[in-house]
Amino acid sequence: MIKKELCNIISQEEIATDIFELTVEAQLVNEITAPGQFVHIRIDKALDPLLRRPISISSFNKVKSQFTMIYRTDGKGTTLLAEKRQGVQLDILGPLGNGFPVDEVNAGETALLVGGGIGVPPLYELSKQLTAKGVKVIHVLGFQTQSAVFFEQKFLENGETYITTVDGSYGTKGFVTDIIRDLDFDCLYTCGPTPMLKAIEKEYAHKKVFLSLEERMGCGVGACFACVCKTSNEQEDVSYKKVCSDGPVFRAGEVVL
Repeated sequence: MIKKELCNIISQEEIATDIFELTVEAQLVNEITAPGQFVHIRIDKALDPLLRRPISISSFNKVKSQFTMIYRTDGKGTTLLAEKRQGVQLDILGPLGNGFPVDEVNAGETALLVGGGIGVPPLYELSKQLTAKGVKVIHVLGFQTQSAVFFEQKFLENGETYITTVDGSYGTKGFVTDIIRDLDFDCLYTCGPTPMLKAIEKEYAHKKVFLSLEERMGCGVGACFACVCKTSNEQEDVSYKKVCSDGPVFRAGEVVL
């Protein structure tokens, strides 16, 4: 069930260049059903910025009624959000969307989790849940440069972890696709920039793959049709799915990237 709630900020800190980790206390955490869901945050009571900002849930703790989000400051809304401190209340709508299907991989099998930049955060809760059910988890995380790298140690606690940077300043120089071609797995979960998702979908069409799409949104609940994408069918009639309500996670081949 989707709820709108005034949530207390428990903590907020910059964990990499322009990357912030924000933890809030909220009863809506009890409505989260899968890793990979997101929330819509109203930044301020003023009309500017007008629209809520979609931010993925990185991890959650239902016992403490807390959940954590990680986001990058790349506009007015997120820059204002980064200025808010402990004790401030945020108007949050959520949980929204459909997350990663944890039951698609079984204990004893191997799951490959591939994240690019700000697509890394929703994979952390997924990693924890898969590890808890006895799945071997391998992580491949891609960043632009060393100063943008975050959560390496947290992912290492759950399994084998590889880091790539475009400029080669940390980990392996190149892209996540340079690493994953040498790995064996039963199921792949990924979130990140569209070019990365396209490359993975094309290369691993024969595998079980789930993609989490990053898309600009208006309402977040499927009413405004601002985040639609075409479905991958060969029929003459064109059909669409909404990233906010039908996704953001889709099976590879389900929608046109």
